[in-house]
Amino acid sequence: MAKVHMVLQGKGGVGKSVLAATLAQYKTDKGQTPLCIDTDPVNATFEGYKALNVRRLNIMEDDEINSRNFDALVELIAPSKDDVIIDNGASSFVPLSHYLITNEVPAILQEMGHELVVHTVITGGQALLDTVSGFAQLASQYPAECLFVVWLNPYWGAIEHEGKSFEQMKAYTNNKDRVSAIIQIPELKKETHGRDFSEMLQARLTFDEALAMESLTIMTRQRLKIIRKQLFGLMDNAAVL
Repeated sequence: MAKVHMVLQGKGGVGKSVLAATLAQYKTDKGQTPLCIDTDPVNATFEGYKALNVRRLNIMEDDEINSRNFDALVELIAPSKDDVIIDNGASSFVPLSHYLITNEVPAILQEMGHELVVHTVITGGQALLDTVSGFAQLASQYPAECLFVVWLNPYWGAIEHEGKSFEQMKAYTNNKDRVSAIIQIPELKKETHGRDFSEMLQARLTFDEALAMESLTIMTRQRLKIIRKQLFGLMDNAAVL
């Protein structure tokens, strides 16, 4: 049985592709060869990671889901023995969700012996309420066959509103039973760990690639090693992965 990890969030620029790439590296580190697919019609960031062999699938045509292309995605998933990781863009969030729900895709995947795990990002700063609303929308619309993993990304600020943490917000308490895991991404010191991680991401490098680069200083590689250990440790604790 494979797990189909789908990264969904209606807000752009919140770290969806970073999440997808990190998850793919985690699976590879565990000895898997995940099937990685980028369906973002605007920014194919995930596809930029050459080491992950990401397949690009254009599922949109003139703001509409091209059903035939999405049907092809289901055909790709069906025979997979390893986990599947799908990064989806903000612009195709609504039509893709509509396709998945109306065609009862989660139930089809379950019949095949697969499990759909929806990963969504909550971010601090200006996008906080938009991302919280996006999560609530997903949790209320997607059927019971779906598992949810919520990633809390503090890059743009603390994840709190009117003194409440995410776990205290109504969006979470109302949908608590749908959430299998919450992953709190560590806050990285901007001048050191944060800068090194950011530069690695901008270059679309995996941790393994960056750690093998002698052009990077010893301490840069050491900090990246620490970040990888932290992130992979968090995923180890999320049993659903």
